[in-house]
Amino acid sequence: MKHLLLVVTALFFLNSCASKKEVLYLQDIDTHGVGAIDYQSATIQPNDILKITVESLSPEAALPYNRSVAQGNMPRDLELMRLDGYVVSLNNTISMPVLGELSTRNKTTRELEEFISNKLISGGHLTDARVDVRLINAKVTILGEVNKPGTFTYTEQNMTLLQALGLAGDLTINGERKDILMTREVDGVRKVTHIDLTSAEFMNSEYYFIKPNDLIVVNPNNPKVKSSGFIGNVGTVATVISLVLSITILLTR
Repeated sequence: MKHLLLVVTALFFLNSCASKKEVLYLQDIDTHGVGAIDYQSATIQPNDILKITVESLSPEAALPYNRSVAQGNMPRDLELMRLDGYVVSLNNTISMPVLGELSTRNKTTRELEEFISNKLISGGHLTDARVDVRLINAKVTILGEVNKPGTFTYTEQNMTLLQALGLAGDLTINGERKDILMTREVDGVRKVTHIDLTSAEFMNSEYYFIKPNDLIVVNPNNPKVKSSGFIGNVGTVATVISLVLSITILLTR
């Protein structure tokens, strides 16, 4: 019986141990993490909300090309800015004052700036048009084994996957670091990929930077999955066996 107790105790401690290879991030970063960074600008998608500001050396001349409530230099709440923004239609278009319907298909915010500026100048509307386009409803959803799951809004032009996971409070100890699920929808096509955070290889892929509306799911690791059953993992089993043995010893004395 003493030997059995020793075996049960050993199983319990073995189950409690985690290998560094299962927990540490970017273990080969010295090999795969050094190099030039490929910044990627996301193309504008349906349901994006854009803040578009047209400026000129003559402020009065630019007024007709801005929505009236968007004028002025006073700081404004982001939610109010979204209500005042240009919502991209399912046909990838927006409707601007005077200029009418404009296509946003396959354009980044920078390319849309140039497109609107050229249209204003070539159409004789303004001779010195300056256009600023900002995406103001970019968001990422992070679910699963993180400390603060949810949907997060961001205004940065480029945000990395690790920065996004930081918004969610990092992975819990039960998160499967070798199998992060990411889904991405671009131009009506859904892509699915699995990312291994213990390796820095993903830093050289198209998934190093997140894109608006990405969905990130952190799967639970094997011990977490096993512990959700009726019996549980080895540690739970060891506890049950230990309890049974203790009761048996008390009854047989």
